Amino acid sequence: MCAQCGTRYDDWDHGGDGEEDAYAASVQLCTGCEVIADKQDELSKSGESINGRKIALIPVSVHAALQTERDLKNQLRRRRDADGD
Repeated sequence: MCAQCGTRYDDWDHGGDGEEDAYAASVQLCTGCEVIADKQDELSKSGESINGRKIALIPVSVHAALQTERDLKNQLRRRRDADGD
């Protein structure tokens, strides 16, 4: 089975011209995949390497919570550094 398309060689009609194939190509738009591809393009154009990076879709509420956590950790780190001076 092909890892990319999921068909097997034997699924396809290997007869001659005029015989119908078992599958037809269909174009579908996945907004999630489009957003991921846009982010990859954005990173590439900014000069950042995307090698080894995975771009994932997460709910906006989860993203906001993660950002808030990062911000709080940065604030605590700055306070700790300022107290150490």
